[in-house]
Amino acid sequence: MTDGKQEDFMLKFRRFFLASGILMLASELWKQYTLTFLLGGGNYNWWYFPFQLCSIPMYVCLLLPWVRSRCVQQVLTAFLVDFGMLGGIFAFFDTSGMHYDYFPLTVHSFAWHILLIILGLAAARSDQAASSWSDYAGAAALYLTCCLTATGLNLTLDHLGTINMFYINPDYPMTQKIFSDIAAVLGDTAGIFIYIGATLTGAAIFHFLWRFSTSRAL
Repeated sequence: MTDGKQEDFMLKFRRFFLASGILMLASELWKQYTLTFLLGGGNYNWWYFPFQLCSIPMYVCLLLPWVRSRCVQQVLTAFLVDFGMLGGIFAFFDTSGMHYDYFPLTVHSFAWHILLIILGLAAARSDQAASSWSDYAGAAALYLTCCLTATGLNLTLDHLGTINMFYINPDYPMTQKIFSDIAAVLGDTAGIFIYIGATLTGAAIFHFLWRFSTSRAL
């Protein structure tokens, strides 16, 4: 593919990411309104604050088309492939948190996680240069930064209600399958760190598969 065709190819995908980000933002605003006013009687439930692993791709999609740094572009692309798609796929291994008493919210939750998988595949297709291990390292650093931010939100906003961003609030027992069993034996702090380590490992496996498929395509 020539440089000109590659640029046009990437531009088409940047538009797709922006459109996806706008769609996700609009649907998230609808979700927050529905939970707060239609179902919550005007009381905001911090449990649903949009800062979970599966929420971050929305912000990445809104940011990615405007980034001019090639290095940052590749890190954001790698995040969509490694961590975004990981979150989308593994959400279907335990769908208990995706069901709501209000059916349209359940539809929204399933559609959101399916879109995460589509975004990951589109990101892998749009920028194969982002499959280097240095881009995985950048995506992992972004993930860990989000974990630190989530911890800050958990500890700062804890007094306002139930909040468990990234499911790593030390004030609550682990609820993720398998890791809740680990935390029951080793304690919640150990469970949290093992959960974060497992996420990094899972993302690394996704990245390896991406690199492998890219090398086979060349």
